[in-house]
Amino acid sequence: MTQPGAATQQAPSRNYPKGERRRAQIIEAALTAFGQVGYRNASMVQLAAACGVSRAGLLHHFPTKESLLEAVLEERELQDDQYFFRSGADHTDRTDRTDRTDGLEYFASMVRLVAHNQANPLIVSLFAVLSSEATAADHPARPYFTARYERARSQMTRAVDDLVRRDLLHPHVDPAGLTASLIALIDGLQVQWLLSPDTIDMPAHLRSMLRNVISAELPV
Repeated sequence: MTQPGAATQQAPSRNYPKGERRRAQIIEAALTAFGQVGYRNASMVQLAAACGVSRAGLLHHFPTKESLLEAVLEERELQDDQYFFRSGADHTDRTDRTDRTDGLEYFASMVRLVAHNQANPLIVSLFAVLSSEATAADHPARPYFTARYERARSQMTRAVDDLVRRDLLHPHVDPAGLTASLIALIDGLQVQWLLSPDTIDMPAHLRSMLRNVISAELPV
């Protein structure tokens, strides 16, 4: 859902040993490559060249393309978490972050995340390309995206339930199916924005839609 050209999203500065720094550089370069040509079309030779290492050097850190894909998806998840949860709206562990979700803060955080992704096109491109590829039954990223959407629906449903309990949805809004509709909106905005970045403002469109759904103003 989350999160698409412009410069590659830079990884946070970390005091890694040399081997770990190289591993982080490979993941960053692979994120760009997968976002541009997809997983299927990227060979390990091409990925090694993009990462500035030999094929043997790449295999030292990632023995298979699947293991590199897994690392790229994990890095993207960590980047999302940094922006989505930075406000402190949720303090549960990563496996079930929504136990104490405030509905208003949840959707405010969602707008912030979409704005962050809009400033980093390769993040959105990576998600759009790989999520489309992952619809194939044999794609190695299929379990990741299946679990990601299940988690997203669960989190957003709890946020909507919180708004219902607090009577913060407009009277015309039916909460049933609202989660699926909002996720579809966000994913659709990402594709439209990738095709027409000068026309589509993803966070503005999302905030406008949420105003039609939620009767209270979202926190900034």
